[in-house]
Amino acid sequence: MSATIERDGDVWVSSRTGTRWHVVCGLEVHAQLRTRTKLFCGCETSFGDPPNSRTCPVCTGQPGSLPVLNEEALALAVRAALAIGADVAPWSKFDRKNYFYCDIPKNYQISQFDRPYCTGGGIDLPSGRRIRLHRIHLEEDAGKAIHDRGTTTLVDLNRAGTPLIESVTEADVTSPEDAFDYLTALKEILIYVGASNADMEKGELRCDVNVSVHPAGEGWRTKVEVKNLNSFRNVAAALEHEILRQIQAYESGDESRYPVQETRLWDADKLVTRSMRSKEAADDYRYFTEPDLPPVTVSPSFLERQRGMLPELPAARRTRYVRELGLSAYDADVLVADRAVADFFEAAARISGRPKEAANWISNEVLRALGDAQTGASTIDDLPVKPHDLAELIELVAKGTIHTAAGRTVIREMLESGTAAAEVVERLGLEQVEDESQLEDWCRAALEGKDAIVADVKDGKEKALGALIGPVMQASGGKANPQKVREILKRLILES
Repeated sequence: MSATIERDGDVWVSSRTGTRWHVVCGLEVHAQLRTRTKLFCGCETSFGDPPNSRTCPVCTGQPGSLPVLNEEALALAVRAALAIGADVAPWSKFDRKNYFYCDIPKNYQISQFDRPYCTGGGIDLPSGRRIRLHRIHLEEDAGKAIHDRGTTTLVDLNRAGTPLIESVTEADVTSPEDAFDYLTALKEILIYVGASNADMEKGELRCDVNVSVHPAGEGWRTKVEVKNLNSFRNVAAALEHEILRQIQAYESGDESRYPVQETRLWDADKLVTRSMRSKEAADDYRYFTEPDLPPVTVSPSFLERQRGMLPELPAARRTRYVRELGLSAYDADVLVADRAVADFFEAAARISGRPKEAANWISNEVLRALGDAQTGASTIDDLPVKPHDLAELIELVAKGTIHTAAGRTVIREMLESGTAAAEVVERLGLEQVEDESQLEDWCRAALEGKDAIVADVKDGKEKALGALIGPVMQASGGKANPQKVREILKRLILES
């Protein structure tokens, strides 16, 4: 009889044995640094070029070629380390990680083994948990092997030599939710400091999971690595599946099913992990110091220069938006998730002097236009509407020139054509009618035959006015000032 495994917070409980299983998990995240050229040569790191068109003797491992460290890659790596509170080593070195595969033209990868450029640091999650960093090291990426051509494997070395930082957490992750939140926070930080674009669809951010389970009160058991995780949701789903797989294997009592130290792949279609290969140990890679590169030295002045380039980080920005600008935690999350969006918001809020209104228009209207066929924009910077344009619209609504419903019509036109708000209002004739006599005529017409509603309002049921305001707005073509309509209706009812 198989056991049902249920969650109790971060503990997984077997219905059959009552055993409380704890999860031990660490994450290894590779992030491509945002440099123009590769880590040890001058080849460009552009994406989507014809296969093997961005290569040279260095990144293809030709005899006699020598690597030279990209200083900008080091600067970005240091900036990322500082942003997560890590300790940057004044002296580190590169090592050769030896293994044979078709996408490694040198048969080794230049990485860092026992002297990484930084250690420590950590990221605080929204839950209050802290995920500590063990280390971050610099290394070059491999090429790309394409195996879906029957018996033929194609190799593209455009990516070979691309600069990466690999961050390795301590085993502080205890749930799929922890993993998802950590990756989300790490991605935000990398983008905010300009270290990486972190585009998972382009392979600029990749994650491997190391996970094991053990009963409460016992020591750690065999860990398993899971690879091929191309989204944060897949990381969480793969981790949940692997936790259950390992618990059920131990619960079976069949030692032949117990987890072994191996690397498994996540099958996103079947939602299962499957064995790929036995897990290598450090000795298998025969690490030794890279003889063609000098040690990496980071001077105090270089370190402080990178520290001075750090922007306000996402967590601090969220806190400021809530405390100083009066935004809700939800709105702050939406805006801060993308640095370009947050910058757009801050500019619009500063120009208009109305941060809450700016947040509402961006969250409800502007962001909806991203990915829309009419705008053709994938980022907020691609839109024809700029912060000062939105501030103009906010001001028109605030002054009562147009009401909010008309404002939504205006912003959609602005997003599609780039036309200024005032021009759209004039062309579409959306300016609110303020004339008291005209408004009163519409209100009197709406009151005809509405004796029951009139009686309700006289009895203090002001919500009943809503049934009258709608017809007035319809009669005016949406141009009547809703606030004035409400006031006139109340006056006419009380006078009757």
